[in-house]
Amino acid sequence: MKKTKTMLAALAVGLLTSTAAVAGDVRIMWYSDGVEGEVLKDLLDRFMKENPGINVILDNVSYSVVKEQLPVQLEAGNGPDIARVTNLKAQSQHWLDLRPLVADPAYWDKNFGEQADWMRPDGSNQISGFMTQITIAGGFANKTLFDQAGVAIPDKNATWDDWAKAATQVAKSQQVPFPMALDRSGHRLSGPNLAYGGNYIGADGKPAPLNEGTKNFLKNFVGWVGDGTMSKDVWVSAAGSTYRAAADDFINGQVVYYYSGSWQVPNFSTKIGTNFDWVATGSPCGPTNCTGMTGGAGLVAVKYTKNPKEVAKVMDYLASEPIVKEFSERTLFLPAHKGVLAKGLDFKTDDSQAKAALNAFVEAGKSLSDLARKLPGWLWSDAVYGALVTRVSQAAAGEMTVDEAFARIDSDIATKVKDTGN
Repeated sequence: MKKTKTMLAALAVGLLTSTAAVAGDVRIMWYSDGVEGEVLKDLLDRFMKENPGINVILDNVSYSVVKEQLPVQLEAGNGPDIARVTNLKAQSQHWLDLRPLVADPAYWDKNFGEQADWMRPDGSNQISGFMTQITIAGGFANKTLFDQAGVAIPDKNATWDDWAKAATQVAKSQQVPFPMALDRSGHRLSGPNLAYGGNYIGADGKPAPLNEGTKNFLKNFVGWVGDGTMSKDVWVSAAGSTYRAAADDFINGQVVYYYSGSWQVPNFSTKIGTNFDWVATGSPCGPTNCTGMTGGAGLVAVKYTKNPKEVAKVMDYLASEPIVKEFSERTLFLPAHKGVLAKGLDFKTDDSQAKAALNAFVEAGKSLSDLARKLPGWLWSDAVYGALVTRVSQAAAGEMTVDEAFARIDSDIATKVKDTGN
């Protein structure tokens, strides 16, 4: 019965990218934060000219499709041949093992081995794909607004409270709607939660009840939404765990300080241009540390493909050192490829702000906590993130108290664990 409902649900969303049935076809589900979709299309056009027997179909979709519709398709045994996803570990049972299919498994292990466990079933040595980029969460300040208000930008040791105070002062001076914004994302909430001493992982490796560190930051956060310090629009504009970024608000000068991550750099470089000056700031400090969160989007092969050999050939091409280097330089992404990182990159931009921001994120990566590095490969991360978004949003909207939200978060996560039978 459960399987029947899942299949019906998959049909209901239209199976936007179903498994390719034509020999030689490889369908990729892809979402973009900036220009990366355009770059990928160019690279794939080049691949198809060199490999006329393989037709690669690139489906550019919104991130919400990847987050909400793709899991339904996968549960029904459908989906694209390749997908760009961020929920890597929890869906790893659906990824194809490329180890027996790629030309040189040792190349993959050497260059992508550090993040390989993020996207494969626990206990296996499966090659599921590779990270299209490594991301680091962190903040962005509208420098022009700070300068016009005569307020100094807080330094690298500044706390969340310091940033809230400074951003509020600037917003009042410059009549900006919101001092701060933080993406409607459990991943984005997790950096400050950890900085306040949060720890989601219990002694048995399963989710632990929210501890005081996490609760302390979330109380502050809900309070900031309530008093207008933090953008309410971002957190109460959608239901459930739907993702909502505040990038456009920052681009349009409606936010003084925006907490998002390194993937926004090419987006800001393209869309802000010379409209105002902006800087990347790393992550504000909490009582425990100044960590952000790491992560990224992985390009994975889906095991329901009918053309695994062609899929492996496409993946080998996209994971090759010259293509990873070109993709990273053109998209302004931080690559996961060890060889590319060791030899250095020449980012294709004349935007000095973008280059400075990328360097700032590289520096911020040095202060990531051990727990922040562990969470991307933890099976239950996405379950925790989803529960955080849903219940914190409800508390921010005044639909429940913060304490009620905490109880519901713990309950939601426990139910998720129970339902999986783990």
